[in-house]
Amino acid sequence: MISKNKVISKDGTSIAYDKIGNGPALILVDGALCYRASGPNAPLSAQLAQNFTVFTYDRRGRGESDEMKPYSIEQEVNDIAALINEAGG
Repeated sequence: MISKNKVISKDGTSIAYDKIGNGPALILVDGALCYRASGPNAPLSAQLAQNFTVFTYDRRGRGESDEMKPYSIEQEVNDIAALINEAGG
């Protein structure tokens, strides 16, 4: 599945995401070796979608998100901030 949902992080990195459900926004963060198509968050998001608008995303350098180096915690936080903004703040 090719995602058409993308946000642009502070450093210009394109971050791919999916959104499902209705209700307050909830952003799920996968582990270091996972991405949307391979990890536990897809089944979890389906269950949570009954009560939340659930965002799952590919962390930078994984899945459909761009790879922009250097990797850092600050950049990961900026990626999540872009998703928070997309979710309405």
